[in-house]
Amino acid sequence: MRRLYPLALLLALPAHAQQAADAITTEGTSETAVSAFATLPQRVQDALAAKDAGRPVTAENWMVAAANPLAVEAGAKILEQGGSAADAMVAVQTVLGLVEPQSSGLGGGAFLVWYDAASGELTTLDGRETAPLAARPEMFQDENGETMGFYDAVVGGRSVGTPGTPALMQMAHDKWGKLDWAPLFADATALARDGFAISPRLAGLVAGDQERLTKFPATAAYFYPDGEALTEGATLTNDAYAQTLETIASGGADAFYTGEIAQGIVDTVQSAEGNPGVLDLTDLAIYQVRERPAICATYRAHDVCGMGPPSSGALTVGQILGLLDGFDLSGIGPTDPDFARLLGDASRLAFADRGLYMADSDYVPMPTKGLVDPAYLASRAEVLKGGARLEATEPGNPEWSHAMRLAPDQSIEFPSTSHITIVDGDGNVLSMTTTIENGFGSRLMAPGGFLLNNELTDFSFATQQDGRPIANRLEPGKRPRSSMSPTIVMKDGKPVLAIGSPGGSRIIGYVAQAIVNHLDFGMDVQQAIAAPHMVNRFGTYDLEDGTDATALQEPLIQMGYDVSVRDLTSGLHAIRIGETLEGGADPRREGVAVGG
Repeated sequence: MRRLYPLALLLALPAHAQQAADAITTEGTSETAVSAFATLPQRVQDALAAKDAGRPVTAENWMVAAANPLAVEAGAKILEQGGSAADAMVAVQTVLGLVEPQSSGLGGGAFLVWYDAASGELTTLDGRETAPLAARPEMFQDENGETMGFYDAVVGGRSVGTPGTPALMQMAHDKWGKLDWAPLFADATALARDGFAISPRLAGLVAGDQERLTKFPATAAYFYPDGEALTEGATLTNDAYAQTLETIASGGADAFYTGEIAQGIVDTVQSAEGNPGVLDLTDLAIYQVRERPAICATYRAHDVCGMGPPSSGALTVGQILGLLDGFDLSGIGPTDPDFARLLGDASRLAFADRGLYMADSDYVPMPTKGLVDPAYLASRAEVLKGGARLEATEPGNPEWSHAMRLAPDQSIEFPSTSHITIVDGDGNVLSMTTTIENGFGSRLMAPGGFLLNNELTDFSFATQQDGRPIANRLEPGKRPRSSMSPTIVMKDGKPVLAIGSPGGSRIIGYVAQAIVNHLDFGMDVQQAIAAPHMVNRFGTYDLEDGTDATALQEPLIQMGYDVSVRDLTSGLHAIRIGETLEGGADPRREGVAVGG
């Protein structure tokens, strides 16, 4: 259940942080959520209690934060054995794919940002799904050229891209792993075979998506045994998933992309009743993870670094922060309507550039450096100094080495996804956002016991506008644009914060605001990620329902904004890195941070 913390307490300055945490009251507390994890070790119980009290978890040596306590404990065991952050990620991801299958798994993709303590270098791994070679730009249009409805495209095989997560796990382990590969799958395999208690969140999401989940027999049989939705606290087993994990544990990721597992994926996609897809064995066999340089933007003498194209995350988060860098936000204060104006309009400006320029740069020339150039952002920020809401936010003109007439994007990116943050005993830092896109992805269950993604619907359904191509149009082999924003914040060449979140295109706002909360307003990581959300992407200002952020509704309306008060269910996980480690987990979901 969600815990909604009063704004005045969560935004308390450091001198009052402990007092604020002690004074926090909550609503929507779920005793069943706690009991679902009651058999886990005391360190997990302590972490749950700390999150409930609004306090960060601290540790001396290592830490892991993720969206489900079962997955966190699997990662903690690996770190406790001296494993690296890459080793722990494999354990965490394979458990997440079992216990929260709606968000991520073997049938999806991920972006990983890595700080290497030995070399002091940052790098990223792009495990984003790719469009099948048989895909065509007009695949999400009808015979008249009209774009399909979103869920008409999502549900079935048409939306499935080539999964990247298994290959990313293998590459990360090959590069940075310390422990043997096969034992990293032990916890997930045991949980799949012996069963795990269904969490309140999974049970609620299954109950709410019955119409789509029951369209395909294998999916319906798993989530609705005997025709009834899974209930929280019930034990769920998945022997097919256990067999898949055992196959990958013994044969590596290649065993996923060829052979029986691959054939099962292709057969499921191509035979999806009413909406088949074109993914085939060649697409799986040729899939490759890409190692790419991190994209960094300057903010408050820090380097905020993350995943570049095909993600729009690091660029758009970097733009928002760069646009705000010239303003004394700490002098304004986090509850001031003028801070909300600056944050919202900076985001709108960044999203205008995102919609025009950002896509898979292997296919589309992009002004990547120009978009986060401090001089460009300082010039673009001049319009924020007027004190009034911006009437319009048009894309800017960053410097770049190509000239291309592009049209604004028309893609939809709905919230789901999961985020993993890990620091190991050697000081390596991992920030990874992982997804199957929409909740439960394409709703197709592969014979191997995992859901398949719907990532192709992250492409623009339209291909051009007024004769100008859309950068994020669908093309064979291309990776769809994403908002996933796994981030590592650096200070003087050293990592000081690792953070990320699920949440569709609102991920960018969640991450940017949490960084501001921490760096400008002095909140600890738990306060920073629990603070009520304020997100403005395209003009409408979203304020988090059930929190004191709604006090900003009338001031923002008076400024001229359209305001929507709604649930904003992020899943932020963060670790502050200093003399000790300090971790936080989003109270809106079931995750925890555990350290040792």
